[in-house]
Order: sequence, then C-alpha cells, then structure tokens
Amino acid sequence: MQVEILSPEKRVFNGEADSVQFPGTTGSFQVLNNHAPLIASLKQGKIKLVRGKEIKLFTITGGFVEVLKNNVSVLVEGVKQI
Repeated sequence: MQVEILSPEKRVFNGEADSVQFPGTTGSFQVLNNHAPLIASLKQGKIKLVRGKEIKLFTITGGFVEVLKNNVSVLVEGVKQI
C-alpha cells in the first residue's frame, strides 16, 4: 500500500509499506494491505512502518489518518523520524 506522511512544514515520508501501526486516540491500531476505508484521529506516540524487513519509526504529537483504496494519508504535527 502507498503511505504518505505530511506535516505542515514538509512531506515526511512517501512510499510503500506492508503494514503501519498508529497511536489512535481510542487505542493503537494497525493498517494492512486492502484495509477497509477509515478515518481516525491520532494522539502523541509512534508510527511504525514495515516493509519486508525494513522498519521506520516516527514520533508524532497528534494528527489524523485516512485509509482509502490502499492509500494511507497521514497528516501530523510535531513529527520526527527516529
């Protein structure tokens, strides 16, 4: 699936991922390929992107995620790759 992470300042990440874990405001959740459409709010925490054996981690202070037709759009504030 295609994942794009955007902050007010810049595009933080744009690429493919097998799974993405998010810190949702009502609990953490994971998005996989062919996930049902979804819009959710995010709280402070970590986003974990997995592609094969490669893992990318980002810390965020909050934001929103939209999942639609294998496209994951993430709008975040205060993001930093770790």
